[in-house]
Amino acid sequence: MPDRLVSVAVPVAALGLLTYRVPAGLGVPPAGARVVVPLGPRRLTGIVLGEGAALDPSIEMRELIQVLDEEAFVPADVVSLTSWVADYYLAGPGAALSAALPPHGLSARVDAFKTVRVAAITAQGLDVLDRATGPRCAGGGEDRDLPRLGARQREALQLLAGRPDGTPTPDLAERGIPSSALTRLRTLGLIALRTDTVERDPFVDERHASSTASEVRPPRALTAEQQAAFEALAPLADARRFHAALVHGVTGSGKTELYLRLAERVRAQGRGVLVLVPEIALTPQVAALFRARFGSHVAIQHSGLSDGERHDQWHRIRRGDVDVVVGTRSAVFAPLARPGLIVVDEEHDTSYKQEETPRYNGRDVAVMRGKLAGSLVVLGSATPSMESYANARAGRYTLVTLDRRILDRPLASVRVVNMREEMAETTPDVVLSRALVDALGLRLEAGEQAVILLNRRGFATAMFCRQCGHTLECPNCSVSLTVHRGRTNSPRRQTETGTVPVNRRQTETGTVPVTDRRGWRARCHYCNYLRGVPAACPQCAAPYLEHVGYGTERVEADVHAHFPAARVARVDRDTVRRRGSLVDVLARFARRELDVLVGTQMIAKGHDFPHVTLVGVISADVGLGLADFRAAERTFQLLTQVAGRAGRGEVAGEAIVQTLFPTHYSIRLACTQDYRAFFDKETAFRHAMRYPPHIAMVNVVVRGRSFDQAMDDAGELVERLRAAGTRGFVILGPAPAPLAKLRGEHRAQFFLKGTSRASMREPLRAALAAVPSIARRTAVDVDPVSML
Repeated sequence: MPDRLVSVAVPVAALGLLTYRVPAGLGVPPAGARVVVPLGPRRLTGIVLGEGAALDPSIEMRELIQVLDEEAFVPADVVSLTSWVADYYLAGPGAALSAALPPHGLSARVDAFKTVRVAAITAQGLDVLDRATGPRCAGGGEDRDLPRLGARQREALQLLAGRPDGTPTPDLAERGIPSSALTRLRTLGLIALRTDTVERDPFVDERHASSTASEVRPPRALTAEQQAAFEALAPLADARRFHAALVHGVTGSGKTELYLRLAERVRAQGRGVLVLVPEIALTPQVAALFRARFGSHVAIQHSGLSDGERHDQWHRIRRGDVDVVVGTRSAVFAPLARPGLIVVDEEHDTSYKQEETPRYNGRDVAVMRGKLAGSLVVLGSATPSMESYANARAGRYTLVTLDRRILDRPLASVRVVNMREEMAETTPDVVLSRALVDALGLRLEAGEQAVILLNRRGFATAMFCRQCGHTLECPNCSVSLTVHRGRTNSPRRQTETGTVPVNRRQTETGTVPVTDRRGWRARCHYCNYLRGVPAACPQCAAPYLEHVGYGTERVEADVHAHFPAARVARVDRDTVRRRGSLVDVLARFARRELDVLVGTQMIAKGHDFPHVTLVGVISADVGLGLADFRAAERTFQLLTQVAGRAGRGEVAGEAIVQTLFPTHYSIRLACTQDYRAFFDKETAFRHAMRYPPHIAMVNVVVRGRSFDQAMDDAGELVERLRAAGTRGFVILGPAPAPLAKLRGEHRAQFFLKGTSRASMREPLRAALAAVPSIARRTAVDVDPVSML
C-alpha cells in the first residue's frame, strides 16, 4: 500500500511546507484540518494544505502524531488565500496561516470556549419547595418527610424555581449562596448542575455600547450622486464575478451609506459582506451603522478585543451565524462563507500594512480574496492611494466619484499660517499661532468643538546641551529620546505670548530648563527604553539642557493654559495603552463631554463628529523631512482627511494649517482639497524617479550584531542575486538603513526595483534559501509603504 502523505504548514517563520506520513489507524485529514506533528524535538500543531509530494526514499519520513479535526478547521478559500499571501510576500506558509486563525487556534485543545456551571431546580426540588411552603408548613407545622434545609439552601430553591432554564452559579454566589449549599442540594437530588458554553459578546461591552442595535433602522434616502454611484455598482455586485471599484468621495459625501446599500443587496442574494476599516477606533462606529441596519447578523474582528471575544466571534463567522463582518486588516482572513461584497474603507491608510511577518497589505489581500471568491471589491477614500487611483485611471478598477457632501454642506474653509512669519513676530518656540488661538476661543465661546492635530508624541522631540552639543540618545536605537512630562501636569505661569512651564526661565535665545524636572522622562518610541531627564548634561555636566521641538503633550498643555475652563483630552499611543481607552475618549467627545481633542493621526481618519467646527494642524510639514518617497502623499492625505473632520454638521467648518513650507505642493493642494491636481503632480515625480506605482519595489533589511556584520550579510545576498542574473530589475544598495540601529541590532538595507514582482521574488527566495543563517535575520517587504 503506498504511503499516504500530507503537506503541513507549521507556525515557524520562513519555514516551507513539510511532508508527513499518515500512520495506519488515522484517516487522511482534509485540507484545512489541524494536526499535531513532530518537528525536531518539538511537537507542533499545523494545518494540512493538501496531499504531500513523494520524497526521496532515502529521506526518513516522520508521521503525524494526532489529527485534531475530522473536517476543515480553516475553510478552503481561506487556505488558498493564505497560500497566495505566503508566496507573494515571501513569508512562510505557517506564518501566513497563523494570521488567519483565532487566538489559540493552533492549540491542541479542540476549542477554547468559555464555559459556566449552571444550576437548575429538578422536579423533586419543585415538589419539596411546594410542600415546604404549603398550608401544612405555613401554619407552623412540620412535614417530617421533607429534608432539613438551611436558610441559604431554601433561598437557592426559591430563586431557581422562578428560572426554569437555570441560573449560573457565579450569579448565585453574588447573592450569597455558597457552593457548599449547591453541593448538598445536588446530593439530595433537588437541583441539577450542568456546564453551558457561554459566547463572549463584545457588543455588550461598554466600549461597544454604541454598536448594540435594539432595532433595525431603515435606510436613508440617497442623494442624486449616491444614487448614481449605487446604480453603477449594483450591477457589478449582481454579476457574481470579480470586479474592483474605487469610490473617490470627498469627506462627508456619504460613502458609508453606499456600502450599506450594496451590503443589503448582496445579503438578499445569500452572500456575505466583509468590511475593513484601518483603525480599531473606527470599528465600533462602523459596526454600529451596520448593526443598526442588519441587527445581530454582524460580527467584529480586531486585536482590541480580548482573546476570548476574538475566538468566539471567529467561530460565529465560521458556523455561518453571521453574514456581515466588520474589522481591521486581519479580518480579511475571516472564515466568511460566500463573500459577495468586500469593502476597504479609507483604503489609502498605511495601517492596512502589517509591519511583521507576514508583511501583507490588507487592501491588496482583500482584492485577491475578491478575485478568488468572485466578489465585488469596493475601495473607498477621499484621498485614494497613488496605486489605486492609477489602477482606476488605467481602467483596471471602475472609478466612481462623489464630489459633494451630504445636504450640499460646504467643505471646511482652510487658512494657512506661515510659521516662519509667526515666529518672527512672536517667539521662536510658539506652538499655537495667534490665528489658531483666536479661532479656538471663538468656537469654544459658541459651544462648538475643535480637533487639533500634531502627528508627533511627547512634550519635546529631543533634548540637547547648549554647551557641548550632546543629545540624549537611545542606547539601543539610532534615535534621540523624546521628552515626556510626568503624570501630573506641571504648574504654569502666563506670559504675554503664551505659556511656559514654571520650571523654565525665559532668555533672549529661547527657553532653558532649570533643574526641577521631577517626574519627567525621556523615552525611545521604538524600543521603549526609559530614563529620567537629567538636571545636567551627562557629557559635560553643564546645566544648559534645552528642549527641541514639541509633541502632543506640549500642545495639550498650551491649550489648557490658554483656555483653563476647556475640557481637553489627548489621543496618542501614550494615552490609549489601556484596552478600550481610545474608544472611551472618542465616545466622550461624541457625547460632547469634551471640547477639544488633541492627538496624532488617530483622530484624523473616518470619524464623524457633527459639532466639530474647527480643525487646527500643528507642524503640517512634519512628515516631509522623512527619507521616504511617499512623504508628500502622506502629508496630503493626512491634511485632507483631518480638514474633513470640520463642518460635518449644520455649522460650517474651518481648518487652520500651521507650516514652515506653505508653498509645498502637498500642503498647498491639500488646503484646496484638489486631489486630481496632487495626483498629477506626484505622478510626474514618481515617474521621473522610477517609484511606485510605475514600478514595483521590494525592501530587504538585514540585521546583525554589528554594523559590519549587517553590511557584509546584505552584501552577500546582493552578490548572490547578481550572480543569478537581474533581468527585469535593478538592485540599489546595500547601504545603512535610515534607522541604522533598532532595538539593539544594526541594520543594512537594499532595494529591488522592477516591473515584475515575480522576477524579483524568485531570485530573492533562492538567495535566502542558500544562506539560512542570514535569512533568519532578514526582513523582506514586498510593496513597502515605509522605507525606514
